[in-house]
Amino acid sequence: MRLIVTTPTSIAVDEDSVRHVRAEDQSGAFGIEPGHADFLTTLSICVVRWRNGGGEHYVAVRGGVLRVREGKFVEIATREAVVSDDLGHLRGEILTKMAHNFEAERSARSGALGLEQAAIRQIYRYLRPADQPLKSEPLK
Repeated sequence: MRLIVTTPTSIAVDEDSVRHVRAEDQSGAFGIEPGHADFLTTLSICVVRWRNGGGEHYVAVRGGVLRVREGKFVEIATREAVVSDDLGHLRGEILTKMAHNFEAERSARSGALGLEQAAIRQIYRYLRPADQPLKSEPLK
């Protein structure tokens, strides 16, 4: 199989001759071997493992989308990917950092949403003030 892991700015992994891929989605961990049925899932923040002739390799991904095509291609699109052969480093430091960044972005998005809602309310008040009486045409 061929494994490709991409981020918005780079190709983190592009490897042929992959014999096994292991990743995690919301339902838990799963494995993919050559000939797997077409498959599409959203990944959790996790360490993706793969085996080839040279042993086991790892890439930490910050969520993303995994797609299996034709049983020959495993493609992962993610916001952030860190490749390392040191599983302890990836699990300890990198996943914690990714989870922290994810929470910080979620908080920032929530704050931005609050600002957008406040702006919409102000525009609505300006366009439809509640304290102004309706203007009526003078009777003729």
